[in-house]
Amino acid sequence: MAHFTKATSVKDWLNQRLAVEKVEKVMMSEYWIPKNINFLWAMGMVLVITFTLLLVSGIFLLMYYQPNVNLAFDSVNYTIMREVDFGWLWRHVHGVAASVVFLIIYIHMFTGIYYGSYKKGRELIWISGMLLFVAFSAEAFSGYMLPWGQMSYWAGMVITNLFSGGSLHADGLVEWIRGDYVPAQAFLNRFFMLHVLLVPLAIMGLIGLHFGALRIPHVNNQDGEEIDFDVESKKYLAGDKAGSKVMRFANDFMSKDMMVVGIYLIFFFYLVFFHYDFAMDPVNFDPADGLKTPAHIYPEWYFLWSYEILRPFSTNVGLIAFAFAQVIFVLLPFLDRSPNTVPASRRGLFRIWFWAMLIDMIVLTSMGKVPPSGIFSTIGLYAALTFIGLWIALPFITKMEKKV
Repeated sequence: MAHFTKATSVKDWLNQRLAVEKVEKVMMSEYWIPKNINFLWAMGMVLVITFTLLLVSGIFLLMYYQPNVNLAFDSVNYTIMREVDFGWLWRHVHGVAASVVFLIIYIHMFTGIYYGSYKKGRELIWISGMLLFVAFSAEAFSGYMLPWGQMSYWAGMVITNLFSGGSLHADGLVEWIRGDYVPAQAFLNRFFMLHVLLVPLAIMGLIGLHFGALRIPHVNNQDGEEIDFDVESKKYLAGDKAGSKVMRFANDFMSKDMMVVGIYLIFFFYLVFFHYDFAMDPVNFDPADGLKTPAHIYPEWYFLWSYEILRPFSTNVGLIAFAFAQVIFVLLPFLDRSPNTVPASRRGLFRIWFWAMLIDMIVLTSMGKVPPSGIFSTIGLYAALTFIGLWIALPFITKMEKKV
């Protein structure tokens, strides 16, 4: 049994039983961050703050929301928005945060790609991050069902139909997911449970895994420099803070993080009070009606790029392309065959690949919102083919890359 002595303080009492000082050192005061990083490295903290806003606002909304097909629409658009004091504010915060969180995720993701933060022992950081993306996507989709408006209903109908597998005709699987032949009470119950319990628990677990995966290889830096963290941390602890290439996570790096978070929150609450409508589809302010199909069904903006990869093709080919798009980013650490962990600007053809991929995804997102006809259909087809082609080409262009 461990040896316990009389505690001199509450902290000492806890330290003997929970090793709080050791945990604090491992997680904060002696977790080392490279100095040569920029504001983009603060996106992880911005995501944690945004997730916290989603949790807090979601709890307040949960107090008045009714998960019933006859009551859900009015509980959101009448009770919360008109009868509850500041209910409109919590709904705006939740809606804006649900949309902005994906903007931050995409910035965080493409920052990692640009600086090669998925290479040389950092594969688990990338994979856990992509699993977080999947979990946030599931959380966003399940939450989109809950207001039970027109676009909620029909988006749920379209997305769950994907599980039929085209020519496989797995209609039984679709009915099992919905709990009925069409989205109805069982469907709403299931997505409510996913949104308020199972997926948030998965997200919190994956956040812990993501942070844990950072601890051994440490975060990358903007120059791709190989840093001996043991040597540099000893310099820092010896008092040579200026000469050391690293700094403490707390409170050195945290203070820089908080500055970026402060600027972000100004932007965030500006959207909440003045431009919240961008996060709320006008069609979804009509109650769900299974007998009236909207003229144009589309998902939220953060899913449009993958939706557009599905649309231009026949059913079976489209489903294969859609599945390809969902999986391929996870495989990036294994598809990139280059030995270099440096910014894309120093990687020859990969620099072209990176900007082509980013521009192509913006084009796919733009085309996903418009009806698939005329020139828009042609652009969407070529953008989808370009996306697939870029990923097929990646192993070959990185294999030819010379050591920097």
